[in-house]
Amino acid sequence: MNDQVLTTLKNRRSIYQLGKNVSQKPADIVKLAEDIIMDSPTAFNGQTVRAVFLFGASHDKLWDMTGARLKSEVPTEEAYQRTLDKINGFKAAFGTILFFRDQDIVTQEENDFILYRDNFHDWAEQGQGGAQQAIWAAFAQNNIGANLQHYNPLIDDLVAKEFDIPSNWVLRAQMPFGSIEGQAGEKEYLAREDRFKTFG
Repeated sequence: MNDQVLTTLKNRRSIYQLGKNVSQKPADIVKLAEDIIMDSPTAFNGQTVRAVFLFGASHDKLWDMTGARLKSEVPTEEAYQRTLDKINGFKAAFGTILFFRDQDIVTQEENDFILYRDNFHDWAEQGQGGAQQAIWAAFAQNNIGANLQHYNPLIDDLVAKEFDIPSNWVLRAQMPFGSIEGQAGEKEYLAREDRFKTFG
């Protein structure tokens, strides 16, 4: 069996030590990610995935806002400092992709296909995961590290205001990416017999 895809997926890891030493131009990174989203599957071809690409001052602003917003959520100053250290690690990256779900499309699908209406939210989330993993794997192929964060919904309003996000776009994840300045930790796997069944 050709296992090129598997090899790529194994190289796709959560990299938390990120830097700005990326050889690719922002425009080329954006084009790659946009093309992947365009060709990633979504239920009923709903094309519900939206993305915003942040570089430079806009990237820094996102993580500064996030750090400030989290202060009221952390119980002690010591814990907040640890939180800021983590946030500053994301800020050290080259850029960030913000992933959104277009809720207007999901709602329209729910109205148009009554028989399946209870599924469209979940199917839209599956579309998110597919696009995110594909971009993450493509970054790994290009020696760009990344990780995936979920500070939504705490930062939703701040992000919407700062980056002029349409009201029907729902923030789902943040992907900081950049040069790989440290390797991922060892990955543990659950036993195959606990995860899979085969019949036939």
